Amino acid sequence: MYQPFDLTGRVALITGGNGGIGLGMAEALAQAGADVAIWGTNAEKNARAEERLRSYGRRVISRIVDVSQEDVVSAAMAETIGTMGRIDACFANAGASNAWKSFLDIGGKAYRRLMAINLDGAIWTAREACRHMKERAENGDPGGSIVIVSSMGARFGAPRNQDYTATKAAVTAVVRGIAVEFARYGVRANSILPGWVASEMTKPLQANEQFSQRAIARVPVRRWGQPEEFGGIAVYLASSASSFHTGDEILVDGGYSCF
Repeated sequence: MYQPFDLTGRVALITGGNGGIGLGMAEALAQAGADVAIWGTNAEKNARAEERLRSYGRRVISRIVDVSQEDVVSAAMAETIGTMGRIDACFANAGASNAWKSFLDIGGKAYRRLMAINLDGAIWTAREACRHMKERAENGDPGGSIVIVSSMGARFGAPRNQDYTATKAAVTAVVRGIAVEFARYGVRANSILPGWVASEMTKPLQANEQFSQRAIARVPVRRWGQPEEFGGIAVYLASSASSFHTGDEILVDGGYSCF
């Protein structure tokens, strides 16, 4: 019987998994049978997400983790693996953005903080997951999936968001390097490039009628994407259905980039 999307017995880690796209992916992974670990920096949001995910009958843990801190990520990965026993799929999804008025304003602490979360954090998270998967492979248990959430902005000009899109373009290069280096251990790596998604990060834009008329009206499906619509791609990339799919940038944007 063909059941490639059954994730029973597998463990998925999702950073930024307490809301938005991260929670949408975590819910789908849990419903597909995976045990789930989520990392976030807000204890209240973590608790709500953990309770929600437990309703699917899977093992669930949440941890307060600031992915911008290299030593924190290393310790959290070791603790998560110790608790869950393994990690089969790692989704580096935690991210941040700034609200600059112009490219001419970019800089300072806010700029460094964004770089530390979006780029450094994704690298530290993926690195520690790869370390674990490599060790498993060397002990006769190969396999694993690394996914970094990028953005369609990695491919387009984004005024006043050059720092954000720089990080999102950079992580696609990181993913390709992982795909090549760790394929010998059965590890795959891909990036997801979301389009305009209704989340906490995009609330100001959702309330902007002018933006809706100019940007959302250009989306062929004529609406904002929803976080739960990233569940399918998450399950696919965590499952054996994607066993020959690696080094890719997967757009999930309602057709915006082709119109």
